[in-house]
Amino acid sequence: MPLTLNGTTGVDLIQDGAVVTADIASAAVTPAKLSQPLTADTVKASTSGTNIDFTGIPSWVRRVTILLNGVSVSGSALVRVRLGTSGGFATSGYNGASSIISSGSATANSSAGFDIYTNVSGASFNQSGAIHLHLIDPANNIWVCSGVIGWAAVTWTTTVGGNITLSGALTQVRVTTSNGTDTFDAGSINILYE
Repeated sequence: MPLTLNGTTGVDLIQDGAVVTADIASAAVTPAKLSQPLTADTVKASTSGTNIDFTGIPSWVRRVTILLNGVSVSGSALVRVRLGTSGGFATSGYNGASSIISSGSATANSSAGFDIYTNVSGASFNQSGAIHLHLIDPANNIWVCSGVIGWAAVTWTTTVGGNITLSGALTQVRVTTSNGTDTFDAGSINILYE
């Protein structure tokens, strides 16, 4: 049933409890006009290469979630997350650390990206989980990171956290390897943003 506001009949966007696509189109409602819609990018295989890039992130985004599904690296390099603007990816200025929890614990930090720390390597040691990026200060483009990753073949968990100040609005995210030469050899990666 259409709404009537100030004597004007509005557009009926709900029909039998469902949003009607034709009505949305006619009302010129688009994802960009909604308040921070949750959007999934296209899943990408992490089975080769050193960089998995997600570009074209809208400037209004306030949160990005990176999803890792069975990801592994060919050598001893760590999986590293880098944030980027229209001018490119930030390769320095990251503050934070990552810890692996097993029978003991070990930690590492890096100013070159948000690293997922581990002390094992090889395709059987794949990792799955989520890394969350939140824009804490829009006026200054300050982002914070937090994440938890579980490891297959071992009973380990890795945590990661930190922050970075970007030179402009976030428009892209890269998942890479810490040494830039070891390649991805298993799994898939995607992002959600809102």
